[in-house]
Amino acid sequence: MLAETGSLNGPSDFDFEFGNWRVHHRVKNASTEGAWKEFEGTSTCRPLMDGSGNIEEHTFFRSDVNTYGLALRVYDKEAGLWAIWWVDSRDPHLKLDPPMKGRFENGVGTFYADDIIAGKPTRVRFIWSHTPPASAHWEQAFSADGGETWDTNWVMEFERIS
Repeated sequence: MLAETGSLNGPSDFDFEFGNWRVHHRVKNASTEGAWKEFEGTSTCRPLMDGSGNIEEHTFFRSDVNTYGLALRVYDKEAGLWAIWWVDSRDPHLKLDPPMKGRFENGVGTFYADDIIAGKPTRVRFIWSHTPPASAHWEQAFSADGGETWDTNWVMEFERIS
């Protein structure tokens, strides 16, 4: 349900993503001075816990090998915030990253976490935007200066399959 501000209402925020998607990925390669690598993938998202959570499962068709990942999202009604955790098949036994926390406002979901990346304190941001029924846009960015500047390093363009 849309609130008066145009924001979605809590547990329904990610309903747009339920179903099956083709996903075009652009990932910045830090080891090649920021060159972008592109590849295709698929994604499936479904609700959990009576709608207050969901799971998004990815297959990444990389040039050398297929990999997999999943995002687990849970909504805290009291805080009005989502938490998002990521699991990567390339190293599935690593501890979970700190959860990304945030919410949707005026149709845009913005989520943040503080992490240590390559030994350095890093602010991480996810943005979900352009979420009409047949497409969606997600991007990830890192900030080494506490959020003053951002370096977008991964972009996903979703196209609905079903």
